[in-house]
Amino acid sequence: MKNLFYSALALSTLILASCSQDDNANQNAGGDNPTIEIPSSYTFSRAGESTVSFSGQTTRIAMAQEILSAFRDFDNSTQASLDAMFAHVEGNDDFSTASLNDSDKSVRSKVAASFDFFGANTAASADIKADFDGFIFNQINDVLPNNNTAAQPGIAGQIADGTSTRYITANGVELNQFFAKGLIGALMTDQILNNYLSTAVLDEADNIDTNDNDITEDGKSYTTMEHKWDEAYGYLYGASVDPANPNATIGDDDSFLNEYTGRVASDPDFAGIASTIFDAYKLGRAAIVAKEYTIRDAQAAILRQKISEVIAVRGIYYLQQGKTAIEAEDFGGAFHDLSEALGFIYSLQFTRQPESNAPFFTRAEVTSLIDSMFASGDNGLWDITPETLQTISETIASKFSFTVEQAGSTE
Repeated sequence: MKNLFYSALALSTLILASCSQDDNANQNAGGDNPTIEIPSSYTFSRAGESTVSFSGQTTRIAMAQEILSAFRDFDNSTQASLDAMFAHVEGNDDFSTASLNDSDKSVRSKVAASFDFFGANTAASADIKADFDGFIFNQINDVLPNNNTAAQPGIAGQIADGTSTRYITANGVELNQFFAKGLIGALMTDQILNNYLSTAVLDEADNIDTNDNDITEDGKSYTTMEHKWDEAYGYLYGASVDPANPNATIGDDDSFLNEYTGRVASDPDFAGIASTIFDAYKLGRAAIVAKEYTIRDAQAAILRQKISEVIAVRGIYYLQQGKTAIEAEDFGGAFHDLSEALGFIYSLQFTRQPESNAPFFTRAEVTSLIDSMFASGDNGLWDITPETLQTISETIASKFSFTVEQAGSTE
């Protein structure tokens, strides 16, 4: 299996290298290797009509943005309103635009809903959905009533972070940050890596046959396999200014996976990761058009590795930023960073080892890491030590090929 993977990866790398000379021409790696036409942008068409479609992903990203904003709208948000936004029902007046209200999509329905990880484990899916319901409940019932109270150990309220005000639970957690960063894993990463890039989903039923014969979905320009790949693309680039050429604004287009892919790419230690991810998406889609499924699967493996790295890098980054703030007794800054770290650590359970059906960290391992952040005393993050944060950082880095120092800085 390992040799097959690296052979496919080497082939895809060779094809990508050849495309740098002429992206719009047919490329041939030589011998019996396939010819694949790779566009310079994520642009694919059939009979003059675009075959790229990921409107559902764009809708869910927009819904998630509004939910995140509503977390701190203490004058208007209620548990009922946040619950309704999270589990939106078509036609209900939950959002600020008619297009979102009229949509039959919801965020909650796609949380922990991948075929590979949760198709046969509905109990785990329900537990994870309940975690997010709990973030909403605690924000409304613990944080909101104390939003004008000065936070103290054991008392929820507000705390200064430079010129910003943070609103935290009694144990120091900024729930809007935990919710948002957790959603990067439970929605975006899980749907990309464990659902739409799943071989079981891409090749479901007669998908190979219909793709081989260019049989499109009823009333659509795309085959089912093409559409599944595009939906994986949409969870990263669905809010981009120019989805066909998204890296021009990577990091600025939403508050979720797009933002933090851009943040990681801006670190010189991880320069090029955004291009690697985009190129893998593009080559994988071109391989589907060319009916070259080994190359498609090699690109899916690259995406599993690199998107998982984005999650891990940002988790370590915020642990290290929080460690520095704790050492300086800047608790407002520390709690903000550590709440983001909590969300990224939570998201590790949705990562995917490229040659395996397993995440880099299981739910039990993630739970253990999170529990350790609250184990230093009775007041949670108020009592956390720099040593604990360093240990967790090293544990995460040990599963990857980068160091804590590389992930923990922007230089």
